[in-house]
Amino acid sequence: MAKANESGSPCNRIVLKFGTSLLTGGTKQLNPDVMSRLVAQVAQLQGQGKEILIVSSGAIAAGRHKLGISKRIKGIPYKQVLASVGQSRLMYTYEQLFDEHNITVAQALLTRADLCDRAGYLNARNTLLALLELGVICIINENDVVAIEEIEGARFGDNDNLSAMVANLVDADLLAILTDIGGLYTADPRQNPDARLIPEVSTVDEALFRLASGSKSGLGTGGMVTKLEAARVATACGVTVVIANGNEPDVVRRLAAGEAVGTRFLPARSKLESRERWLLSGLSTKGKLVVDAGAAAALKKQNSSLLAAGILEVEGHFQRGDVVNIFDPEGARLGSGMINYSSEDVWKIKGVHSRKIASLLGYDYGDEVIHRNNLVIV
Repeated sequence: MAKANESGSPCNRIVLKFGTSLLTGGTKQLNPDVMSRLVAQVAQLQGQGKEILIVSSGAIAAGRHKLGISKRIKGIPYKQVLASVGQSRLMYTYEQLFDEHNITVAQALLTRADLCDRAGYLNARNTLLALLELGVICIINENDVVAIEEIEGARFGDNDNLSAMVANLVDADLLAILTDIGGLYTADPRQNPDARLIPEVSTVDEALFRLASGSKSGLGTGGMVTKLEAARVATACGVTVVIANGNEPDVVRRLAAGEAVGTRFLPARSKLESRERWLLSGLSTKGKLVVDAGAAAALKKQNSSLLAAGILEVEGHFQRGDVVNIFDPEGARLGSGMINYSSEDVWKIKGVHSRKIASLLGYDYGDEVIHRNNLVIV
């Protein structure tokens, strides 16, 4: 699960995620001193030619403080009100702090719906890359005012997962998730004095999720489980991820230099092309296929296309050209791809030889249910 800590390589393009618990400094409002220290480190790195994007929580906490609301309010509309009030205050604080370093800031509010469409994904990518080229620090948050949980798939749900999507979107070298805890521990260090930091993780597996369950901060929406989810998404696309305490002295600069701080999650593969990252992101996934052991081996070892004969189960409703996830019989995800047949068609042809497709459907779009050119294996 983990091995001895080693320093990583210096990073050029970095996504920093600042959690609510970090930005509030343990209080119920934004802490200007904490934010000032973080901004100064970002400014120093930009002066060294590094490219930085910030995914920042804290809007709801800022809105709650501005409105003088001390208790937690339930219900999505109230949270949207707090986010609406607090987002401007959050951006104003960042703008003031970066002005001291003569750095311009921009704001980007994203939802999953913005990135699900391939064109929207590319538009967001091009805008963020252009801001980096201009030396503008972009502050990114989920658009809580319009992204609601009742709309299935409309929300990222937390800024940990959003930060992973942004890291993949811009092909970052490093995603640093900074919070008020030192990283991933063998137990909750706030409750167990014998808890030990896990310095390095090579594979984000189910054992890690069981270890992390129950560790959740008081103000933010994300606990350690969502951070592991983010690490799994980002490392699958070739991004190094670190979870660390943002209050560590000079932590941003040290992470950018490759120093061993917190828990480092090693990339599961070399970096992917933008289209491959989009396929693996899960943003546009419409269904699920379960394949037999033979098909799983062919996909993983032979770079094969997926044929109907190897499909065991079909889940979800999808059309030709949609993205689906592929799993082996044990439930492990193999990858994702753009499918050549609808879910209704796949139900009819699963398990049969490709030469029978035309007779079963009355037409065919080729032998491959998913062609290898439209398939990414994790």
